[in-house]
Amino acid sequence: MKIALVVGARPNFMKVAPVLTALRKDRGVDALLIHTGQHYDDNMSDVFFRELGLPDPDAHLGVGSGSHAQQTARLLCEIETMLLRERPELVVVAGDVNSTLAAALVATKMLIPVAHIEAGLRSHDWTMPEEVNRVLTDRMSRLLFTPSRDADANLLKEGIDPRRIHFTGNAMIDTLNALLPAARGSRVRERLGLAGAKYALVTAHRPSNVDEAGSLRELIDALAQVSTRLPVIFPVHPRTRARLAADDRSREELTHARDLRLIEPVGYVDFLSLMSSATVVLTDSGGIQEETTALGVPCLTLRENTERPITIERGTNVLVGSDPKRIVSEVDAVLRGDAKRGSLPELWDGHAGDRIARAVVELCRTPGE
Repeated sequence: MKIALVVGARPNFMKVAPVLTALRKDRGVDALLIHTGQHYDDNMSDVFFRELGLPDPDAHLGVGSGSHAQQTARLLCEIETMLLRERPELVVVAGDVNSTLAAALVATKMLIPVAHIEAGLRSHDWTMPEEVNRVLTDRMSRLLFTPSRDADANLLKEGIDPRRIHFTGNAMIDTLNALLPAARGSRVRERLGLAGAKYALVTAHRPSNVDEAGSLRELIDALAQVSTRLPVIFPVHPRTRARLAADDRSREELTHARDLRLIEPVGYVDFLSLMSSATVVLTDSGGIQEETTALGVPCLTLRENTERPITIERGTNVLVGSDPKRIVSEVDAVLRGDAKRGSLPELWDGHAGDRIARAVVELCRTPGE
């Protein structure tokens, strides 16, 4: 049987890697890896393939960047060409990026079943492009693999047939567990002069934080204040770097910050090393909310909502929004020893990839179900 797994951005790679590994252990499965090229530079793509042990893609579509409409249009055309040539029995997608939605839409129009890894997550915020992508993808998917029980509940509320829903746990945690030993051997903290030191780790790339000049300035102001408490390490996403370059006031604020270090994006092993040893993580990323919960590291989410409430209910995550006073106050709480203490959510046990692969193979062998 032929199964196509479509990835486009770094969060996809981490979710698909354990599933691809499990599928390729089955001699009856021809598992194709299709990279759309939505993330295309080395720091955002190639290094992840190397570190995750992913084989070279069977196809690289080279879609690149652009507006949501431009990028999605190119994705639709390129993915259709690929699926017409390969004719897989099933298409597997992950997460909520434009590649996810485009692959699901093309496959559905071609009457190819779709399986969605990380289904059912909801922020209920339709200003987020990711929310649009995940809701539409779930509607089109034959198999919905959920990382937490709240995701099951969301799908059931939307009228999804419960037979399509499979609670499998979090595949991203499989990857984290697999690479944690390598991360512990990383020298990235020594290279940054952080060995044995307290520090904050930051990621920010969502439009609500970086697209508007006012929001970006609030973020930089908050980080500058945090840097008076402890060093702040900020691997800067290309989107964020472009916004900073265009805003004089944000750049000026950076020059006055005490110890706010903007660095290039790093590979997953180095980032995992930084994250696992951080005193606190500030982020607007969904995946990092999950990873910090798995690691037991305090996480302050720079958003007003989250599609991953399990990280708040069970994990180490606190929503802090964009108000600099609230952000600094929560950092101070962590430094006082009042950080939120969480526990590992159900089935975040490092075996989600195996459970997903078994369900995928079963569907392909019984397509009429």
